[in-house]
Amino acid sequence: MPVVVSEAIVLHAFDYLESSRILRLLTREAGLRSALARGARRSRKRFGGGLDLFAHGTATLHGKPGRDLDTLSAFDDIRSRAPLARSLDRFTGAGAIAEIAIRFGSAGGDARLFDAVAAAFDAIIAASEPGSRVAALGGAWRIVAALGHAPALSHCADCGDALDEAATLLFAHPAGGALCPRCSSLSPGGRRLPGAARAAIAAWLDGGEGPVATDAERRAHQRLLREFLEYHLHDGRALRAFDLWEGTGSSAA
Repeated sequence: MPVVVSEAIVLHAFDYLESSRILRLLTREAGLRSALARGARRSRKRFGGGLDLFAHGTATLHGKPGRDLDTLSAFDDIRSRAPLARSLDRFTGAGAIAEIAIRFGSAGGDARLFDAVAAAFDAIIAASEPGSRVAALGGAWRIVAALGHAPALSHCADCGDALDEAATLLFAHPAGGALCPRCSSLSPGGRRLPGAARAAIAAWLDGGEGPVATDAERRAHQRLLREFLEYHLHDGRALRAFDLWEGTGSSAA
């Protein structure tokens, strides 16, 4: 029976039968894994608080050839992310991050994706209450980049020409980013994106804080991100956690 010991983050969990839980884990060494934690609900001694959502620890997973469900025998060195559950903005933002990782990750090890997800959760915790929604936006864009879909922002996504940093330009999802005026005239559609909005996304991709000043700007960024995910990564199923995050909260960010 193959054994995997790896850093892991709990992205989703639900009860199974009378005493167990099934988890969706993102691991550094083996990517996304589904695991059965036998007896987890009967006693917390084996796993402690490690099976709480967004917890980070070292998982010991036992797999069988031909089966998609591993058995979780241990979850050690646990770091809880309990603050993510203490406000609606933080919890829904973390839920959207987890959903993106679950839906678009893979079974193979991906340290870059793992680090991006862990950093996104920690950034949401570290942000001020109104700023937590913007922190989630930044984390989501860095996950998109880790998945290999970073948008073109400073150069035209079609021809490669440098773009005017201050100009409002067409952002075309099929092209993968912003277009120069010449290429935008040939595009069938897209969203007009001000220079400041492109600068915010670029700052997030570089690990900084995007200068999003108002609630309306934050909501516009959420719409753009959702459209980008749906075009490049989506499999046709609804992004329910993302929809919940997008539809809640009204504080300025």
